[in-house]
Amino acid sequence: MRVNPGAGDTRARYRRILRFAGWNLAVTWFYELLLPRIGLTRVAERTRAKRMRRFAQRFHVLAVELGGLMIKVGQFLSSRLDVLPPEITSELEGLQDEVPPVAFRAIRALAEAELGMPLERAFASVDETPVAAASLGQAHRARLAPLDAADTGLHGVVIKVQRPGIDAIVDVDLAALRRVSGWLSHVRLVSDRVDAPALVEEFAQTCLEEIDYLHEAASAVRFAEDFADDERVSVPEIVWERTTRRVLTLEDVTAIKITDADALGAAGIDPGQVAPVFAAVMFDQLFTKGFFHADPHPGNIFVTPLADDPSGRGWRLTFIDFGMMGEVPTSTRRGLRKMLIAAASRDGTGLVDAARDVGVLLPSSDTSELERAMTQLFARFGGMGFAELREVDPREFRDFAEQFGDVVRSLPFQLPENFLLIIRAMSLTSGVCSSLDPAFNLWDSIEPYASQLLRDERGNVAQDLGKQALENAGIAWGLPKRLDGLVSRLEDGTVAVANPGLERRVARLERTAGRVVSAVLFGAMLIAGAVLRADDAVLGAVLMIGSVIPLLHALFAGRSGR
Repeated sequence: MRVNPGAGDTRARYRRILRFAGWNLAVTWFYELLLPRIGLTRVAERTRAKRMRRFAQRFHVLAVELGGLMIKVGQFLSSRLDVLPPEITSELEGLQDEVPPVAFRAIRALAEAELGMPLERAFASVDETPVAAASLGQAHRARLAPLDAADTGLHGVVIKVQRPGIDAIVDVDLAALRRVSGWLSHVRLVSDRVDAPALVEEFAQTCLEEIDYLHEAASAVRFAEDFADDERVSVPEIVWERTTRRVLTLEDVTAIKITDADALGAAGIDPGQVAPVFAAVMFDQLFTKGFFHADPHPGNIFVTPLADDPSGRGWRLTFIDFGMMGEVPTSTRRGLRKMLIAAASRDGTGLVDAARDVGVLLPSSDTSELERAMTQLFARFGGMGFAELREVDPREFRDFAEQFGDVVRSLPFQLPENFLLIIRAMSLTSGVCSSLDPAFNLWDSIEPYASQLLRDERGNVAQDLGKQALENAGIAWGLPKRLDGLVSRLEDGTVAVANPGLERRVARLERTAGRVVSAVLFGAMLIAGAVLRADDAVLGAVLMIGSVIPLLHALFAGRSGR
């Protein structure tokens, strides 16, 4: 695909994305909605894992071929453990943001248009071979002109330039994704579990911020201010005079890649000592600063040797690429405090209520199963400290995680963006630390921060627990014990009401409704197939032929029940 697409390329890209989505939605509809209605639920269940894995593999191919936001979509989906099954997330987690580099003449043209001058005037020299090339931009080393070097005190810099035409590609990809999310919002199987349009807008905001280099530069400055007095961390300086929305010029801080054990050893640095410092710096961001690097993969962190280090460590961590940052706002902190209170009191219902307040659960969700799952979690693991948790059989954790994941995916459950970024940051941190030191234990590093958080929140916890106790006392005082018991039984789902006559009428209505739905599906498939046949003969023919199945169901199903 050409880097700077014309109108024809744009339309073709848009249609290809929609065609891929339309076909896979049709396949999913056939297996997950149609087959269960005609009594073939087992077929759908038996083939589900294989179908999900095949979808992820095909999307992987599509993302690599198209580039642009499609690679970001794959990476985004791989982090949605709250929404998607593991067959999809595990297949997409290895999707890399690597594409062939853009020819330097195209990079030169864009950079000169942005800076308003020839590159020879803006820089003393520019290396035409890119340092890195990704789907949204690529980077080149350069040296500042003498006057700029004198003003900034810098000589070697890195110029990060957007890929030419990426704005148009982003617009097309987001338009296609918004169209697909609109389709999904009308599918009850999806809309009852996740707000697809909101999910796309969440993704869009993240991507638009990532291609705005002024936003990235401001984030780098804020991150540097947070660690201004911290000898463990350094951040590249921004050359503002050579920075625009599509061109970012910053200090060249290239050093030893954090996971390059051989280079660390050659510099006299023990990788096992780097791991706990890196973990501590990341947890400082997450639990203390509230503003954190959300993409701390090995390519974004260097270990910089120091000839003169007052701490005696002899090196420091250098962070780069601040396009993806996370923040924990005050409202989220309040919700997390409520979660902490509920966890401390082993209150599954309270924890679920706090999750709803934070925005993890949609307001319409029926959370009884989740509350029961949380109660089981507290009963099994709630009283254990970190040391005891480390002794638990990993298979037990895995079994519980699978069961808990099934409950989560059955609810309209989605994590706010900041939660996703926190999970992403912690996951990458754990992976980097484990590669530095195979014996590294994340629990040992996080325990001090968890203890400090508990100490900081102790006053608020006591106040909120007192308020909660007063509310509970009021309920107990105001309601007779028998009514309170009935309410508890209703909440637990242990009250049953039986009426055979009513059940027969309901069954008859269900059969009639099923036939009506099948008739509607027949008409919808037939019309959709006729409309799509002009653009996609295969999909159109499949839909038209498949419409026979709901037609037969509408004509003959349920007659024996009269």
